[in-house]
Amino acid sequence: MAAPMELFCWAGGWGLPSVDPDCLAVLTYARFTGAPLKVHRIANPWRSPSGSLPALKTKDEGIISKTQQIITHLRKQVGRLDLAPSPRTAELPGGQGGRERSASQKYNADYDLSAKQGADTLAFVSLLEEKLLPVLIHTFWVDAKNYVEHTRKWYAETIPFPLNFFLPNCMHKQHLERLQLLWGDGYMEDEEKLEKELYRDARECLTLLSQRLGSQKFFFGDSPASLDAFVFSRLAPLLKAKLPNGKLQQHLKSLQNLCNYCASILSLYFPWDGGDPLASAPRAMAADGSDVEEDPHKWRNQVLSVLVGLGAMLGYAFLSGIVSIQRGAAGPAGRQPITMEEDEDEEEE
Repeated sequence: MAAPMELFCWAGGWGLPSVDPDCLAVLTYARFTGAPLKVHRIANPWRSPSGSLPALKTKDEGIISKTQQIITHLRKQVGRLDLAPSPRTAELPGGQGGRERSASQKYNADYDLSAKQGADTLAFVSLLEEKLLPVLIHTFWVDAKNYVEHTRKWYAETIPFPLNFFLPNCMHKQHLERLQLLWGDGYMEDEEKLEKELYRDARECLTLLSQRLGSQKFFFGDSPASLDAFVFSRLAPLLKAKLPNGKLQQHLKSLQNLCNYCASILSLYFPWDGGDPLASAPRAMAADGSDVEEDPHKWRNQVLSVLVGLGAMLGYAFLSGIVSIQRGAAGPAGRQPITMEEDEDEEEE
């Protein structure tokens, strides 16, 4: 039996198997198809082989860290992995329609889609990325009340010491840069007007998704497809997070079929995931290889994390000028020491 691929993703919380939308999309797609993954849910992206999350460690293509590329890689495994579908997946409604998939379609959730449905998938995924994703980033990372009281608080409590002192701020900066790329150069010109327009577009996007789903179990009928993984991964964090400022969240909660849709996927495909950030005791890996695994070198990694964190904090202090190096110059008494200060460098992602 081929060794399962390893997926590194953010830990769970808020009743979700992962709090990060990109990680959640990959996890959900893997559960839809029964793809054999050994999942490491962690709260330190530096433990990822790519330094970011999600990351898929493969035998033939190395490390893959882009969500769409990971899902594409899973599709390409159809004829190579000689692994039987998970019995649990076969029993689920929509889990390949209750029939065993052939080797050529085993991990491709879109295998049975028509050309039109494939085109609809591309259109809706593009709509999600253009209209909904920027507002989700703004809701969790830019809105001051949500960021301070919810987002930063959760990450600071979940990320191990001492990384929790500065990693949330680094992530905050990265999301601001990502949002500026999505919104364009006009982001800072009239932020209030742009924010109002984008929230309006996001509400229209949610309403369109609700109308498209209707009374169906999934977007293309009784079986889930990749579109369902993307939609669920964008909606579930917004639905489950306890946001103090929930403008967009309230609109989502008013669309009952989307709420039922998220609840159904959670109960069908993640019934054994409590969403706890990190379990205190090791949990056994599931039959399909897709469960949380405790790190066997946990103590060593914690020590290394502390050393790396302290080094990073000292480096930041020197670069930002908080700490300066003073050299006493040889010469006549009373000569002033020379102070060496360096400008602050941009933090690397």
